[in-house]
Amino acid sequence: MSDMTVMTEESVKEMLERAGADVASRSGRSESYGAPRDFSFEVKAAFGNGMGLQIVARQFNYRDPWEVGGRVNDMVDVSLLRNGSYSPLPKGFPYFQGTDQEEGVDAERLAEIITVIRSFNPKLYLLQELTGDM
Repeated sequence: MSDMTVMTEESVKEMLERAGADVASRSGRSESYGAPRDFSFEVKAAFGNGMGLQIVARQFNYRDPWEVGGRVNDMVDVSLLRNGSYSPLPKGFPYFQGTDQEEGVDAERLAEIITVIRSFNPKLYLLQELTGDM
């Protein structure tokens, strides 16, 4: 696990901005004891093709027994947005098949998903609806 790329709010924002997306983010982790411990950060991205991604790091992983230096995000959950609503992708793609969320995504897979969604043509939805594949 130590060879996995750590993802932060800033690194995920940077990946999406390099891909040409409009990006907004927020951090949910507070240092106070009573704060929810199951939410790290959320990043939303909107691409010019009307598609978007919502990336949530739900929980920190711990690489050492003490929270001080080992709190990281190795994996995130990614939801697909089409015109602001959750949506699966049409058939023929390696992601979002029959579901609008991919869970446990590492940094390498996230980069692949961003590439697919950035270059996706939304007219494929209409085509697959016309052919009865959706």
